[in-house]
Amino acid sequence: MLNLKREFRQIYGPAPRLAVISLVLCGLVFPLVVTGIAQVFLPSQANGSLVRFNGKNVGSSLIGQNFSLPIFFHPRNDSASGVDPDITVQDAYSQIPGISSATSISSDMLQQIVNQNEEGTFWIFGNPYVNVLRINLVLIQTNSSAYRAFR
Repeated sequence: MLNLKREFRQIYGPAPRLAVISLVLCGLVFPLVVTGIAQVFLPSQANGSLVRFNGKNVGSSLIGQNFSLPIFFHPRNDSASGVDPDITVQDAYSQIPGISSATSISSDMLQQIVNQNEEGTFWIFGNPYVNVLRINLVLIQTNSSAYRAFR
């Protein structure tokens, strides 16, 4: 009987120890090391690419924000997850007439703002786009009275 217990421990004893060691290394040590490295070398990205405005965090450049007022550009309605922070330049252009009528900012000025905030894509892949949060912050910074409450 004693021989059977010793044999059982020899065969199955290392498995629980290996499981605990793997759990500690993969579940605690590795994530802490990677997080620490990210905080040192890429602090903005590690903290969610937060966008600050007037000293406050107003959103993330990586996650779409819900803008419902007609004075703002809106994110895509057809995005499957609804968290895409970008819209195509054409989508931004299609929203200009509504924003222009709601704010009295000329369509030419709004188109210029869109063009100045256009971001490219890698070489020939994809369409040019604008970040909805970034472009709405530019609108708030304009001198229009429609955005005074947000400054």
